Amino acid sequence: MSDKIKFVVKGQCYSKANSRRLVSIGGKPRFIKSKQALKYAEDFSWQCPQQKTLIPKDKDVSVTMTIYYSNRRPDLDESLVLDLMQGKIYENDRSVKEKHIYHGLDKENPRAEIEVNVIDG
Repeated sequence: MSDKIKFVVKGQCYSKANSRRLVSIGGKPRFIKSKQALKYAEDFSWQCPQQKTLIPKDKDVSVTMTIYYSNRRPDLDESLVLDLMQGKIYENDRSVKEKHIYHGLDKENPRAEIEVNVIDG
């Protein structure tokens, strides 16, 4: 396990909160991820490096992330990315105790530049 993991995920990141759609499951209304958020999750899965040894949940981590959007419209929301790193980088996103999240703009190359560091202590 490395104490620092850096990688880039290409594609437009979607807000976890604003990317929900209402569907009926078994006759009951349910909110599920939008098609765009599901596609991003699939793309993220194959671009995110799978660590041989995950950062265990008893270790605290710091995440620095710049999310480059294709336009100014989306809210800055890293929560979907933090969820998607579970099982790939760390065991549980509850390990994230420090966040540095930045909004970027790149119409031609939307992406998330991510750095995860184990916090000593």
